[in-house]
Amino acid sequence: MKRALLSVSDKSGIVPFANGLAARGWELLSTGGTAKALRDAGLAVTNVSDVTRHPEMMDGRVKTLHPAIHAGLLARRDRADDLAALREYGYAPIDLVAVNLYPFRETLAEEGVTVAEAMEQVDIGGPTMVRAAAKSHRDVYVVVEPVDYDAVLAALDSDGGADLRRTLAAKAFQHVSAYDAAVAEYLGSDRAWDPFPERLVTSLHRVQTLRYGENPDQQAAFYGYDRAAGLASLQQHHGKELSYNNLLDLDGALLSLAPFARTRRAAVCIIKHTTPCGLAVADNTADAYRKALATDPTSAFGSVIALNREVDADTAELMASLFVECILAPSYSADALAKLTAKKNIRLLTYPATDPARFLSSYGREPEARMLRSVYGGVLAQTPGEPPCYDGAGDSWKVVTGRQPTEAEWDDLRFTWAAVFGVKSNGILLARGGAVLGIGAGQMSRVDSSKIAVMKAREAGHSLEGCALASDAFFPFRDGVDAAAEAGVRAIVQPGGSVRDQEVIAAADQHGIAMVFTGRRLFRH
Repeated sequence: MKRALLSVSDKSGIVPFANGLAARGWELLSTGGTAKALRDAGLAVTNVSDVTRHPEMMDGRVKTLHPAIHAGLLARRDRADDLAALREYGYAPIDLVAVNLYPFRETLAEEGVTVAEAMEQVDIGGPTMVRAAAKSHRDVYVVVEPVDYDAVLAALDSDGGADLRRTLAAKAFQHVSAYDAAVAEYLGSDRAWDPFPERLVTSLHRVQTLRYGENPDQQAAFYGYDRAAGLASLQQHHGKELSYNNLLDLDGALLSLAPFARTRRAAVCIIKHTTPCGLAVADNTADAYRKALATDPTSAFGSVIALNREVDADTAELMASLFVECILAPSYSADALAKLTAKKNIRLLTYPATDPARFLSSYGREPEARMLRSVYGGVLAQTPGEPPCYDGAGDSWKVVTGRQPTEAEWDDLRFTWAAVFGVKSNGILLARGGAVLGIGAGQMSRVDSSKIAVMKAREAGHSLEGCALASDAFFPFRDGVDAAAEAGVRAIVQPGGSVRDQEVIAAADQHGIAMVFTGRRLFRH
């Protein structure tokens, strides 16, 4: 008789799976809560302690760590000496192990968990059985996820499942590796969390396979952390599958919207090629969208739009006239959904609406307090940048020019500094009245970015007289300030820190421009 050892913390699907094994003539071995669940379902179960002939010890810490279990898993069925050794000690083969490990991550998610409590959720017997079964996958099934139960039962009725057993063995080793990584991360963080340990171990699972990468000749997939967060927590309600480029743009949209997470005003960000081509705030979403679209209506074609409020019917009516790849918001009104779903291909997504402000304000910093970026031959790691808060900005800024900003200019400077956060460097952004007027991004020269921002604003028909300018890094020369003054800029916000700061400040004073230093760079390479 074939024997299966079932010992799971996640009991979803275990009873139907055990019923399927029993119906095929398998003997069921089990422990603790799993054994009780199976017996309550009317199944005959052999206790592991009856197999080991040894009682569980230390509140269950020691129960499967016994030769009767591991010899049964590791015995090579084509080796007469292995089988003879089993008979000599009165042991028998174990042909299937279904184990998922103690809920370590779930325990850590609870408030006030002590180190001692966390360590009680570090599984020892489970990973040992999983590794032993996976090593012997030529003869033994190892199942670590309930999603695989049906495939195992189907394989038992067909060719014996050699390919499936190998696939399950690979998944089992990945499962244990991810579990160990979580424990290692916790132990490191309990002492003094190091964002850059000597050996960086992280675990990602495939969220979805993508149609292709940046171009059709490239393959691609999206991987996320075990706890759905960031892009992996978005829900799609309508439209085509997301593409690689869609996901990059959605990431840029959320980063750009993050500084406006807690404002009481509606904020709308329009993204093209991961950087904003329109951004505005207003008292309602329709007005915010109109102002954001006016920044650069040509570039908005084929864009991704993100909002910090529900999409209402008026805003949906305006959006419906533009070709848009994706719309992302906390929610949609029924009328808005009816209007937008009439467009077959548009992708409509939501981010967690229970606390959208928290989701946006923490975007980029959860679940990992580090950012990873691949390069050929390795990975770069850094701690994430804190989004500047639109409503709270300015308290620690320093006015460095003779002229102080007016109250209206202070409002524009706060908005402009928050808006430039999502712009690729060298980033220059012009704004007035809660709306972006022109953006220059990704240029090799900061003065070129300034010229492009002015050019884009004028192409869209905007007057720049009295507007504010934000630069994501310091001006290395006065030429950027001279160009801004010529365009009509009256207030500038920048980090400061150049060896030529005094030259730049003198240029601002010469033109009557108010300039403030934030002391913080927002460079986004």
